[in-house]
Amino acid sequence: ETIGAVVYISRHLEQLKKNVIAGFNVSCVGDNRAYTYLASRTGDTLADRTAKHVLGHLAPDYVSHSFMKRGSDERQYCSPGVDIPMASVMRTRYGDYPEYHTSDDNLDVISPAGLGGGFNALKHCLVCLEANETLRTTISCEPQLGRRGLIPSLGGGTEPIRARKLLQGIMAYCDGRIDLLQIAEILGEPLWEMRDAIGILKQEGLLDVA
Repeated sequence: ETIGAVVYISRHLEQLKKNVIAGFNVSCVGDNRAYTYLASRTGDTLADRTAKHVLGHLAPDYVSHSFMKRGSDERQYCSPGVDIPMASVMRTRYGDYPEYHTSDDNLDVISPAGLGGGFNALKHCLVCLEANETLRTTISCEPQLGRRGLIPSLGGGTEPIRARKLLQGIMAYCDGRIDLLQIAEILGEPLWEMRDAIGILKQEGLLDVA
């Protein structure tokens, strides 16, 4: 920690600036007490947006900290002149659990469930980054989804209604200016659960890359 990040940045800053669209500092991901988000220095990067979107759906009661509570390698990656878009997704933050930096900070603090939850949160962050893009509709006004076989032409129950609203909601906001992560926030849906609907709309030629 610290010196490793400083050395790595000194050797690879140009490549990092060119290739990294979002990064996550992985620290304290093993306990089963809380989920935590710690912002980047600016608090508005793609990493920040992704972390808040994922934790907002997986753990709505997650703890949120500004960059003022930094304490790990994000100090180096977010420093002025480096400015890598990096946020932190943790379980209980360093310093926020009583065993931290004591002889009790041992393997008893972590658990399979805790590690699984930390892994799951970070996995969903990566899934969202892979799925995120900016799309636009290829037609004007709402398409007839039933005629295309995308929703039942007749039927009761809530599932067809929800499917129609999701498809129509995606179409309504794909204007070529805002990305899918922002649209997912507007619709109140996890982006990872929208991927099938987005794929169908693409396959039908209703959405295209902006």
